[in-house]
Amino acid sequence: MSSSITAEKITKSFGNRAVLDGIDLDIQSGEIFGLLGPSGAGKTTLIRILTGQLPQDSGTALITGTDTRRLSGNDRRRFGITMDDFGVYERLSCYENLKIFAGIYGAGKREINEVLAKVGLSGAAKTPAGKLSKGMTGRLKLARAFMTDPDILFLDEPTSGLDPVSAAEIHKMILDEKKRGKTVFLTTHTMTEAEKLCGNIALLNEGRIVEYGSPEDICRRYDHQRRLKIHLKDGSDIEIPHNVSAAGTIAELIGSGKAETIHTTEPDLETVFMELTGKELSA
Repeated sequence: MSSSITAEKITKSFGNRAVLDGIDLDIQSGEIFGLLGPSGAGKTTLIRILTGQLPQDSGTALITGTDTRRLSGNDRRRFGITMDDFGVYERLSCYENLKIFAGIYGAGKREINEVLAKVGLSGAAKTPAGKLSKGMTGRLKLARAFMTDPDILFLDEPTSGLDPVSAAEIHKMILDEKKRGKTVFLTTHTMTEAEKLCGNIALLNEGRIVEYGSPEDICRRYDHQRRLKIHLKDGSDIEIPHNVSAAGTIAELIGSGKAETIHTTEPDLETVFMELTGKELSA
């Protein structure tokens, strides 16, 4: 499998503030890769560098072997982007919104209708974008990214602010793109989204990658965070470390008849990020 996106020692500062500090990535073709971090961690800045919208201060970024500082128009047709701050023209219909970008991409009426059908908006083609629900607006933004049937998708917080049902619809579309062999670069601060969609993730904090790997492997590395949650018959709960020292406590609670249920809680990405940074991933 070949590399679709690579980055080596990428740095970026705005004034005296370092936003990215030595970012290394190697994302394979056909992979859904997740970049996780709280707001302000540098996720959007990295996407702008990888898509040629913003030059890095140092380091090298490549998309399918092409330096992102030298992308041609044909290169840019090979990836689709939806950014968290990309808006829609509220007075224009869904079709008219896409027609504007179709002109930029050299697409026509057939491509617009196809992409509207793909995201389930054929019935809303004539509806002004300002009258769409949040979920439908999210699908319209995805339609723009799908316009040229790109090989690589950059999706910046694609489910931000959406209800669970709408988010699940977006997730299905992303997984469908993976089945078609597309590479997806996803930014999110939602742990469950990353675990559901991504083969590999990077945890980004203050411009640095603090962990990298599959969600399962990362959590296994922090197995020392496993806990035992004991629900007592008086209705209270206690948590203790899942290690040898717990044996005496458990024996005492069971022997005295106080324990009702005992469950093991595994470390998740949220607890791993908290250990590494002292911050909540979802902040």
